[in-house]
Amino acid sequence: MAKYGKKAQDTVESAMRRRKRGTLKSGSGRKVTSRKQAIAIGLSEAREKGAKVPQKGAGGARKRAGGAKKKAAQKR
Repeated sequence: MAKYGKKAQDTVESAMRRRKRGTLKSGSGRKVTSRKQAIAIGLSEAREKGAKVPQKGAGGARKRAGGAKKKAAQKR
């Protein structure tokens, strides 16, 4: 079964097109130049429209195992 619906694909495609034209803006109003950020905005817009999209943070939200150790080392 597909993870993303057709409507979600169309919305992401539209966001990518707007990024290429230079009209895609982020939440703070700045121009988006990053491909990954454009995809994220497109998926967010698709979620708002009710398209079939996995929940936010379901895919690549894995935490770094040594994150706490790294912070402790920086404090020293």
